[in-house]
Amino acid sequence: MKKWIILFFKGMAMGASDVVPGVSGGTIAFITGIYERLIHAIKSINLANLKLLLKGRFREFWQNIDGWFLVCVVAGIGVSFLSLAKLITMLLDTYPQYVWSFFFGLILASTVFVGRDVRWNWKTALAFLVFAVLSFFITSPENTPLAQNNSYWYIFLCGAIAICAMILPGISGSFILVLLGQYTFMLTALTELQIVIILTFAAGALVGIVAFSHVLNWLFEHFKQITLAALTGFMFGSLNKIWPWKETLTTFTDHHGEVKPLTQSNILPQIDSSFWISILMIAIGLCLIFAIEFVAKKIKKQDTVSE
Repeated sequence: MKKWIILFFKGMAMGASDVVPGVSGGTIAFITGIYERLIHAIKSINLANLKLLLKGRFREFWQNIDGWFLVCVVAGIGVSFLSLAKLITMLLDTYPQYVWSFFFGLILASTVFVGRDVRWNWKTALAFLVFAVLSFFITSPENTPLAQNNSYWYIFLCGAIAICAMILPGISGSFILVLLGQYTFMLTALTELQIVIILTFAAGALVGIVAFSHVLNWLFEHFKQITLAALTGFMFGSLNKIWPWKETLTTFTDHHGEVKPLTQSNILPQIDSSFWISILMIAIGLCLIFAIEFVAKKIKKQDTVSE
């Protein structure tokens, strides 16, 4: 029972990070040690296993897709989306610099954490460099979002694209939604429980994640070290987006009449009281990752001894 509860909380951590435009749930899956298992489980939801379900061989189907693992993680993600969306949105509106500082430390430590598992050579170094540059440009805060489109086909498409980003460490699904012009719209749909919109987005996400998980699983099976290096590059490049000190270039008015940043640029910090609070939040983010790593190793050691 304990391991399922732990998986649930790992899912909650993934969901909480995915609400923030700039932080990927895939990063949290990576640092908590469930990334490859998650990709493999999602990939197992295929035609062959669905035929088992249609034939009434439910137990075999459930085992093949690692059912309880998926239930715990997805339940945790769902609880986070529904319970933390308002809180995180409020904190981003009220204390944006401090929230970005915390996640900057989180992602910086995560990059170090994942990078330690890479066997570095010229191929992995090149993969790191290429994907770091790609991530840097994709996550640039100066990027101008597309106009909001509330058509159901577009909501479905956004779900398929955003979920691929959500399972890539370093590329935030929420930030992709910002670029696609749908972040505020989907956040409102979640907080107001607009069921039809949520289900349309979820359907797109399901199609997208099943298709993309096959690609990722194949890459891990055939090019694991290069894939790890590329994902490390993704995370490192995404630090561009979550740099805490920003200057707003353009704004927009949301459906509540509130003025919010649309495009921003990164700036150097001024040394004042808020600077030191931001440094403290970065340190907390750094320490949290290494604390999670320490606890994960301890739990894994206990499980090994008990077996």
